[in-house]
Formats: sequence, structure tokens, C-alpha cells
Amino acid sequence: MAGSVAALFRLTAGHRPCVAVATALTLAASALGLAQPLVAKHVVDSSSRGEPPWPLLLVLGALFAAEAAAGAIGRFLLDRMGEGVVRMVRHALVSRLLRLEMRELDRRRGGDLVARVTADTTLLRDVVSQALVDLVTGCLVSAGALLLMLWLDPLLLLLVVATVSLAAVAVALLLKGIRAASEHMQDSVGAVAAELERALGALPVVRVYRAEEREARRVGERVDSAYRSGVRAAKLAAVMSSAVELAVQGSFLLVLVVGGLRVHGGGAGSLGDLVAFLLYASYLVLPLSSVFRALGLIQRGTGAYRRIDEALALPEEPDRRPAPAASPAPAAVPPTSAPAAVSPAAPGPSPAGPGIPADPAPPALELADVRFGYVPDRPVLRGVSLTVPRHGLVALVGRSGAGKSTLFSLVARLYEPDAGTIRFDGRPAASLGRRESRAGIALVDQNTHVLEGTLRENLAYAAPGAGEDEILRVVRLARLGPVVRRLPGGLDGRLGDRGGTLSAGERQRVALARALLARPRLLLLDEPTSHLDAVNEAALARTLSEATADCAVLVIAHRLSTVQHADRIVVLDDGRTVASGRHDELLTTSPVYRELATAQVLRGPRR
Repeated sequence: MAGSVAALFRLTAGHRPCVAVATALTLAASALGLAQPLVAKHVVDSSSRGEPPWPLLLVLGALFAAEAAAGAIGRFLLDRMGEGVVRMVRHALVSRLLRLEMRELDRRRGGDLVARVTADTTLLRDVVSQALVDLVTGCLVSAGALLLMLWLDPLLLLLVVATVSLAAVAVALLLKGIRAASEHMQDSVGAVAAELERALGALPVVRVYRAEEREARRVGERVDSAYRSGVRAAKLAAVMSSAVELAVQGSFLLVLVVGGLRVHGGGAGSLGDLVAFLLYASYLVLPLSSVFRALGLIQRGTGAYRRIDEALALPEEPDRRPAPAASPAPAAVPPTSAPAAVSPAAPGPSPAGPGIPADPAPPALELADVRFGYVPDRPVLRGVSLTVPRHGLVALVGRSGAGKSTLFSLVARLYEPDAGTIRFDGRPAASLGRRESRAGIALVDQNTHVLEGTLRENLAYAAPGAGEDEILRVVRLARLGPVVRRLPGGLDGRLGDRGGTLSAGERQRVALARALLARPRLLLLDEPTSHLDAVNEAALARTLSEATADCAVLVIAHRLSTVQHADRIVVLDDGRTVASGRHDELLTTSPVYRELATAQVLRGPRR
């Protein structure tokens, strides 16, 4: 328990002054409350002597009002602090999740990660804003009440301590079960989010295959699991609460009976002493209840904290670049109009070391014997070498599973190769930060991601500062004019979640326009014509021809029309580059290419 409290207390770093003020106000309110039974004692004693109690009653009213004001201000400060802690934790989680290593992200479920940002942090807010301070103030106030009760009547206090101790034993036995049930409930809530995201992400497929009931049962199993864990936690909490309530009420009744007999028999104390003791006994209920409630809430919050802490410890994608060498790196060379060429066997010229100048016009991209696998001992790329010149269109073809999309993931530095070298403009990727490498790359992948928002926001996603003329230029190049005219609001019309208001071909053209707006040095296109009709496919060919004047283009080709327009074609088979050349040449020299060309349409899954 001490470890859990310490871990949760660390979350309040940066809010300690607010916590201190709120705690002081809460303690002041409690002290004012503790003074009230003493004033009530004097009111009773004065009344029994026939003296007017009005001044004491005014003091009692003032104490009550001051207690309420101090408690309200303290509670507001604590709630504000709790919201601040949750805000800080959510910012940290969002930042971490958006920077996760791709290998780690592949192993996780998106819905569960989202639940850690939403449901888990909400539970954590209650713990930080209530439980920690309630635990401290409740213990202090209980101690003060017990000391005053000891001063008034030690024997009666012994009866109270005996009954409350029984409740403490019950609480200690139940806390472990509450924590386990709460952790399981939070895990189940995360699983609900993950399963629901899975079903909603594939809703057209779910409906076409009439799988609504199956998916509802699948998600429902997780919901039922969360329900069972929540009910178990609630049952244990109810037993704990009842034990505390019975103990406090039992002690109150014992004090009332035993104390009344003693006062009636003249054994000890006055009626005022008994009234004061009874008030303290009843007053003890609130701080003790808050202490036990705080202990239960901390146990439930520990499960949420564990999940949050686990997410914050997930490995981020590194963006380190080596320290600069003694000699400064050469300045980037402007593009030239060198003729397109590609060599799968050997990389183009590159620096021999950090201080050696590069070739005046190094290729935009070079891969030398690149090897990679998503899991150990299961390689996807077994030795890929190719060169993409600074201008021209290079097509990458191969059977399903040959490694084409995986190669794109490596070039975009979503993953790092297990062996081999990747160079950008003659510079080894290992000498560059990932953000620096990506600054010159634009990607249109198979999924053609369209984000919720306006068409303008989607187009300018890679170039937020792009002007109106630049946006209109890519609209024209990608033939998005009909989309702009159709959307209510034109460029400022909303596209819906995942571009739901667009067709697959329109989403593909939006992704292409977004990539062109970034004016990259290297444009990566994965199946750019998969959703285009013949008219738009021909327009794309013209667009790519224009693009090669400004940048290098590497395209995963799945149609002969795209392949035939390529300056050079690289053939992948079983994770290796097996041939390179132009279309007519490869038809006679490469059996793999001839087989693909005969099929007319070259298709393959993402990996």
C-alpha cells in the first residue's frame, strides 16, 4: 500500500503548492469541526446551570460557517489539481503513443491504448484529487478526535478503539481483492474499446457478411468480463463499507449505553462530557470513512496507474543522429537532370566517411544488400539492392509477399533494416535522424489515409503553410476539381471520418495531392492506380511524368500501364532483387517479370 501511495503521490509533482494549500484548508476545516463538540459541551453545561448559552451558540454557528467555507475552497483546489494532473498525464500519453516504435505498435491494440488515455486517466483523477488528501487529513483528524476522546474518557475510548480495530482488520483483508478486481476491470474496459474499434473499422465487411450478432457477442464478452470484475469490486467495497459503518455505529451505541450508565450512577464525568464524547464518536465516522474509502479508491486507482505507467514505458521511436564529425557535412546539392538509371547489384557513389564529400549528384535513394524481418528468423527482405536517381520514375514489381511494401516502410524509416545500408542523397540513413530523413519524403500507401476534417486540412497536412495557389495546383494535378465542386464548402468541406464521403479513387487522389503539395525529393507510391478508372489512370501517368522533373519517384506497380511508363523496373522475388531493366528488356530476360506481365494486373498484400 505504501508503494502505491508513493507512486500516486509522484503524479502531483508540479502541483505540490496547491496540494499543500488545499490540505491546510481541509485540516483547518476539520479543526473547526473538532472545536464544535467542545463548544457544545459548554452549551450543555451552561444550560444545566441555568446560564444563557446564546454567546456560545453564536460561536458554534460561526465555527460551522467557517468550516463549510474552508472545506469548499479546499475541495475546489483539489478538484482543479486533479484535472491538472489528468491533463498532464494525458498529454504525456498522447505524446508517447504517437511516437511509439512501429514494432511495438504492431503488438498492441489501438482501442486498448486509447482506453488508457480516457478511462484509466479518469479513474486516476479521482484518486489524485480525493483519495490522497482524504487519506492524510482523515488520519490526522481521526488522531485529533481520538486524543480529545482520550482526554474526556479513556475507558470509553478503549471501547471505540476495540470496535474500530475489527473494521480495520476487515478492510485489510478486502483491499487486495479490490485491487485485483479493479485491475481486471480496467483491462477488460480496454479490451472492449479494442474490440469495438476492430468492428467499426471493418463495418462494411461486418454488414455484408451479416456478422453484426457475432461481433456484438465478441464485444459483449469483454463487456460482461468488465461487469463481473466491477461487481466483484463493488461487492468487496460494500462489505468493507458495511464493516466500517457497523463498527462505528456499534462503538457509538456502546459509548451511549456505558457512558449513560456511568453518568447516571455518578461514576465519572458530567453530562456535558458525555455529549462531547458522543459528538466526537459520531464525528469520527466521517474521517474514518474517508480513510477507508481512500484506501479502496487507491487500490482501484493502482490498477489504472499500472496501465498508464506501462504505456508511458513503451519504447519510443528514436530520432537520434550521431554527433557531427570534425569536418562539416557537405551542403545539399541541387537536383540535376541526370538520366534515370538503376542498378540492383551495387549502390551508387556515397561518402566513404562523415568528413569525405559526396558525389556532386548522388542518387536520391540507394539500398545496398538490405535485410529485414518483422520477427526474428523470419526474414521478409533477404538482400535488396537498388538505386533511384534524382529524377525519373522507377517501378518496383513482384509477386505477393515479395517485400515491396516492406521495402517502402524501411525507406520511410518506419522500421530499421536488420542489415545493409540505406542512403538518402548519398548520406547513410544511420547518420540522419528519422525526422530529417522523412523531411524529403512523401508517401502514398495502400490505405490512402484520409483524416477527419476538411479537404483543405487533408491536402495541407504535409505542408501546413502552403498557399492557396499551391493547393489549387495540386488539386488540378490530382484531378480533384469535381470533388471540390461537389463538396458543400468546396475546399473547406468536411470529408467525414476516414474520408467516408469520398470514393476509394477520390481518397487515393487526395492522398496523391497531399504528397505532391509537400514537394518531396523522393515520392513513394504504393499501388497508386489500384482504385482509379482508365481516365484517371492516364491522368496519373501525366502527373507522375511532371513530378519527375522535380523529384525522384519510386512506385510499387500493379498494372502494365504504370510499368511501361517507368524509366526502370526492379523485380523483387522472395525478398531479393532478381532483375532490373526496361519493360521490353525484362520480358525476354526475367521469367518472374514475364509471368507478372502476362497476368496484366500485379497485385499483392501490404507485406
